[in-house]
Amino acid sequence: MNAVAFISSQNHPILIRTFSKQDEHSIKYHYIAHTSLDVIEERVSAGGKATECYLGLLYAMEDVAVYGYITPLKVKIVLALALSDFVVKDVEVMMIFKALHMAYYSAISNPFLKLDASADAAHDRSPYLLVGSPKWKNFRMRVDEISRVKPS
Repeated sequence: MNAVAFISSQNHPILIRTFSKQDEHSIKYHYIAHTSLDVIEERVSAGGKATECYLGLLYAMEDVAVYGYITPLKVKIVLALALSDFVVKDVEVMMIFKALHMAYYSAISNPFLKLDASADAAHDRSPYLLVGSPKWKNFRMRVDEISRVKPS
């Protein structure tokens, strides 16, 4: 796994985590996360009231394959996997997405952690940056653990 992005229902980045060795590629994964939003919106609007969260392969770009997932609350999860000679099965990608979704769900279920903006600060994006705070360390660690699991 090269990177994972969690994007809010209002299309604000919640967390973009890169796992590649080179830091100069981190901006590339921000770009991938944002360009994926258009493809996700197309798939969701074309699918109507589909109950399937897994959106499959969104596109391939240079050396990465980009997959999408949308939760019932419209949080988007974008996964960038390195293109390689072996085939990555959809079942394996779905399992990664389900693990990431559960990690996010567990984190937001904690009543002591704040993620959403209050009504009077609706125009302020800073609450989404709270995921970078020390209180969200367990969520980031869980995402890192999931990233280390290699598809078989």
